[in-house]
Amino acid sequence: MRLNQVTVTVDDVEVAVAFYIRLGLKPIVKSPHYARFSCPEGDTTFSVHLGDAPVNSSTVVYFENDELDAMVERLQAAGLQFESESTDERWLWREARLRDPSGNRICLFQAGSNRLNPPWRLQETI
Repeated sequence: MRLNQVTVTVDDVEVAVAFYIRLGLKPIVKSPHYARFSCPEGDTTFSVHLGDAPVNSSTVVYFENDELDAMVERLQAAGLQFESESTDERWLWREARLRDPSGNRICLFQAGSNRLNPPWRLQETI
C-alpha cells in the first residue's frame, strides 16, 4: 500500500492554491471546489477541497525539506507568517510551523535518518 494524497478542507480554493504554490507545490488539477498538487519530490500528491462550513481542523500536514532553514527564510521573505521558526525538537526533527489561509496547521520539517529510523523505533517481529 502507498499513500496517494492527503486532502484538507479550505474556505477559499483560489487563496489556498496561491498559498500552496508559494510553498512549492505544483498544481495538477483545479476546479472551483477542488485543487490537487504534486509534491516537488517523490510521487505523493496533496489536495484542497472547498468546505461547507468554517475550517476547524486539528490535523497537521507535514512536508519534509532537506534545506528547512533556507526554505523558511525564503517563505518569510515572500511574506508568509510562521507560528514557530525552525527549532530542533526533542524527537530529533527540526521543525517550523505555520497555518494556511484557512487555518490548517502545516509543519515543515527536516528529519534526516530519524524520519523513519529514530532511536526508539520498534523492532520488527514476526
